Amino acid sequence: MSWVGLAKANALAKAKAARRSVRHGLIIGADTIVVQDGKIFGKPKDLKELERMLLRLSFRPHWVYTGVAVIDVDANKTLLACERTRIEMDRLSRQEIQRCFSKNPLLDKAGGLDIQSQGAFFIKRIDGCFYNVVGLPLRRLRILLKRLGVDISSLFFLMFTVTTGLFLSGCSTEYNLATRQQEVYFYSTDKEVSIGQAIDREIMRKYKLVDDPLVQTRVEDIGKRIVAVCDRKEIDYHFKVLQNDEVNAVAMPGGFIYIFSGLIEKIENDDQLAAVLAHEVAHIVARHNIKRLQALMGYSLFQTALLVASGRTEAAITADAIFTQLLLGYSREDELLADQLAARYLKLAGFNPHAMIGFLDRLQQIDRKRPLQPKNYFKTHPYISDRKRVVKMELGESIDFSDYINMMDRPHE
Repeated sequence: MSWVGLAKANALAKAKAARRSVRHGLIIGADTIVVQDGKIFGKPKDLKELERMLLRLSFRPHWVYTGVAVIDVDANKTLLACERTRIEMDRLSRQEIQRCFSKNPLLDKAGGLDIQSQGAFFIKRIDGCFYNVVGLPLRRLRILLKRLGVDISSLFFLMFTVTTGLFLSGCSTEYNLATRQQEVYFYSTDKEVSIGQAIDREIMRKYKLVDDPLVQTRVEDIGKRIVAVCDRKEIDYHFKVLQNDEVNAVAMPGGFIYIFSGLIEKIENDDQLAAVLAHEVAHIVARHNIKRLQALMGYSLFQTALLVASGRTEAAITADAIFTQLLLGYSREDELLADQLAARYLKLAGFNPHAMIGFLDRLQQIDRKRPLQPKNYFKTHPYISDRKRVVKMELGESIDFSDYINMMDRPHE
């Protein structure tokens, strides 16, 4: 397969992956590969590999190929295109790379180079489309959309989106250790963290931290033990206890986890607290929150363009909406996977994994005694019997008949 064919195939695979969750409108998939002397340069795994890539790419010219796929869901039409751009760089020394790239290594960019940041200082010449190097060739996209009868005036909003790096330029395909699948992300890890930071600022304006520093320290210490054994360590995790009577906990993009004081009061010991934290860490490891954010924000390209054109950044929009949305819960499959991973992490971290079953029993008892509320830890999770069955299976324990029956968590009125 040619480089053009490979870029197109990758873009189409991303668009088709998004197609499963979109019922109407347009889907745009884009994928960029960097090629030099017949060799593809992917995303560097670490700073050492980044150094090797940049040394080689700066030695000779290289080519950037971006495939674009547009799916018109309503018309059931798919169009493909590819743009190619030649790049020449100034020669880089190891010392320059270490000095200029070590503090902010671009490990989520093909070739480790980003024309929107440090890379701009070392690119000597570009032959071809500038926006192709950014990650989405706008002229090529305009031609595809015009063939589909789309009003190209809305592309002015899109151009702003791409040039500020808020949406499509961060699209990537990565292997998720939790789900064991290749998955498409519109948000790079850096963007996910920036979104989480924006949400955290919003939450800190609306909620207060608990007054007792010992409670906060307890949660942080237990959380660090869980993080040490989890499957995702390229981000920093933050654990905060919020003053709120709701019996709830929630994980936000970028490693931010919040426990409400109402839930802390119901926990009987450190093992049960570890079970709650492990469950929330698992959501972040599996990127359930960022995938749900993609679904919420990705229904319409035009909608995204309007949001950006309104003068508010993607992170600010997310901070206003995503906290409430994630409090309403994930899918049943996401919750059960988080339980499965949590049981695994508890055991690896040296906690009693059976405490998770005990805590689930505790939740069931509490739920039967309290009125229903708009947002709580019971409403947003699957049946307790389902959750216990998944935990037992992860721990290799026998399953009895009651584990296969979805008993009502609340008695009939």
